[in-house]
Amino acid sequence: MKSIEQIKKVMTPIDFSDNSKIIAESAAFMAGSFQASLVFVFIVQKFEDYSGFFVPQMNIPDFEQDLFDQAEEKMRTFCQEMEQFVQGKGVTEVSGKVLVGDVAEQIISYTTDQKGDLIVMGTHGYKGLEKIMFGSVADKVVKTALCPVLTINPYTCCED
Repeated sequence: MKSIEQIKKVMTPIDFSDNSKIIAESAAFMAGSFQASLVFVFIVQKFEDYSGFFVPQMNIPDFEQDLFDQAEEKMRTFCQEMEQFVQGKGVTEVSGKVLVGDVAEQIISYTTDQKGDLIVMGTHGYKGLEKIMFGSVADKVVKTALCPVLTINPYTCCED
């Protein structure tokens, strides 16, 4: 287990929802506290995961590629905004990555591959029926990550 002084890369999954900014700012605070880099991760889910629910009237690979391309553009914009936010706050670098696959598995795999030292993520993403069917991404990450995971409830962390 790494000591707290060895945290040099903070990984932060985002979903581009309104809560993403809250989570990102919390992750930026942590990264700045450790003089660490900050890596944002977004995962485009494969539609194969939903194949038992409906039969789409479109070409799935093209649709997934469009989603991926749009996510990469959103990630570029998000990272640019965060670079401005973290200026002078001790964060050494801001970057982003868009991946495809199971959300929890990709977070864990990418964090391991990139030698991430800490994952900072929200407790809420999925809602309603999706959460029941697919389970909590945060729960899966907490239980299986090879590094510490800090979860943030975006509905309570930043109240006035």
